[in-house]
Amino acid sequence: MAATAVDADVIVIGAGPTGLMLAGELCLGGARVVVLEKLTEPTGQSRGLGFTARAMEVFDARGLLSRFGQGETVEISPMGHFGGTVFDFTVLPDAHFGARGIPQSITEQVLEDWAGELGADIRRGWEFVSLDDGYLDGDGVHLTARDPQGAERRLHAHWLVGCDGGASRVRAAAGFGFPGRDATRGMYLADVTGVELRHRPLGERTPHGMVMSAPLSEGVDRIIVCPDGTPAHERERTVTYDEVARAWHHITGEDITGGKADWVSSFTDATRQAEQYRRGRVFLAGDAAHIHLPAGGQGLSTGVQDAVNLGWKLAAVIRGENSPELLDSYHEERHAAGRRLLMNTRAQGIVYLGGAESDPLRELFGELIQYDDVKRHLAGMVSHVDLRYDFGEDDTHPLTGRRLPPRRFTGAYGTLRIAQLLRSGRGVLLDLADDADVRREASEWQGRVSVATLTAPSADDGDVLAGATAVLVRPDGYVAWAGSPADGDPKRLRAALERWFGPADRAPATARPAV
Repeated sequence: MAATAVDADVIVIGAGPTGLMLAGELCLGGARVVVLEKLTEPTGQSRGLGFTARAMEVFDARGLLSRFGQGETVEISPMGHFGGTVFDFTVLPDAHFGARGIPQSITEQVLEDWAGELGADIRRGWEFVSLDDGYLDGDGVHLTARDPQGAERRLHAHWLVGCDGGASRVRAAAGFGFPGRDATRGMYLADVTGVELRHRPLGERTPHGMVMSAPLSEGVDRIIVCPDGTPAHERERTVTYDEVARAWHHITGEDITGGKADWVSSFTDATRQAEQYRRGRVFLAGDAAHIHLPAGGQGLSTGVQDAVNLGWKLAAVIRGENSPELLDSYHEERHAAGRRLLMNTRAQGIVYLGGAESDPLRELFGELIQYDDVKRHLAGMVSHVDLRYDFGEDDTHPLTGRRLPPRRFTGAYGTLRIAQLLRSGRGVLLDLADDADVRREASEWQGRVSVATLTAPSADDGDVLAGATAVLVRPDGYVAWAGSPADGDPKRLRAALERWFGPADRAPATARPAV
């Protein structure tokens, strides 16, 4: 077996949306990244057709929305659903269901182009095989991979991240526990041509199951078929269009055998989550860390958010600006977010896919959804904009641990959104009171934290700031600290800077502006 040393800070296994987003984040932070993908080329299949509101904000923060073919005004859907119960997401300020009609293949291409431009070495046709011992305590990770010619290669990096999906080999090789619930039913997904279908974009139940159908492009319909009583499929089993057509006919009575499928796939309602997202120098992200019933594009969107949460932290450790202990916060923050994801997708499955026994629950949801408080709660949950990380005793302000909403601030360069200030991948300190002490404090973190002296939003929108005159925002858009140094908070600001961005520089310089 040939021995090949790869000079990489991080090896990422898997070139799906999670792995590619992570590669881009790491490169943006100055890390050297190799991505190994067993497929020789993208499949072109698009299990996902969009992403949540929070994922859109993440893409916006890296300047990627304009790459989706619709400019920075990517088409959004104000209407969404929870378990098939439809409601208007605009009951929440800034909220919407997310982007619709963007095939996963396009999302992957956008992210692959971006990561490649930043320097990621994306190697297709390379398959992860095994992991050497010592990854918990060693100074690096040694692994074996099979190259496109079938030869086994020894590779080395300081860190390894498994983004290789629900059947993750990295997860198994590194010994991560993956408890949860086994699948109870099998379901189908297909893009169909050559038949006329009545559109059922939010699903339709019959005594035999549930189906969904919606136009994907000219002459192509996306169908989802969920027959009752169908046992769970083996993950590797090949599904045929005839099988899908039979299930469609059983549920609806409609004959679609005259059509054909561009591709077909299957999925289940299995629900599992890794016990840990980090073991030594090995991490999991995306479907490698959590699997669940697909509901509202949350899987892809959660994987993207996993990647951004881990990426800036790992890059900071690689640059030597922070200690490896910072990486523990990845598990703490994203494991809790994953638990909430699994809870809401399981709940939707019971409401959406349950038989007659779930009718009372569906009726109850129909009543509850009339209340604005319920709408706000559910909209925030499935759009991922209500997520709050637990920062312990540092949670001293209503904004702390939450993403900073996309408010518009006014500065010397005109009107700006927080996403525009995060394009570099650095943290940002918003000075909203033209406070020289705030700028002086941040000067000791030059290069890691930019400073923007801005005017807060109008009174109508300013309530989100709850009186804060300075806001420290992490590179992933979450608020690390908010308050008013003039009211006795300068020590807390300094503590937050040290916690998230490492020790201060010994020789302070002028704070670097954000714009």
